[in-house]
Amino acid sequence: MKEANTTRDSRTDWRKLAGLPDDRIDTSDIPELDENFFREAKLRLPTGKQLVSLRIDSDVLDWFKRQGKGYQTKINAVLRAYVRAHKR
Repeated sequence: MKEANTTRDSRTDWRKLAGLPDDRIDTSDIPELDENFFREAKLRLPTGKQLVSLRIDSDVLDWFKRQGKGYQTKINAVLRAYVRAHKR
């Protein structure tokens, strides 16, 4: 059974990784998080997305779909860039 992955295909063997004991995981390239880190940390929850019905020219939608997985996210990114460019 293939592991579900909603963003990209992964070549990681998740079952093997899940079975690896913590003391066998190399964390030498990850800084230790101490009390100061958590004292200063702020929880930032992502803003929710809103489901909308939007009419888009079929050729534009087809172009985004041809870009592959995540075409709706790409459309959102284009709209976000437009908004940022036009904010005053």
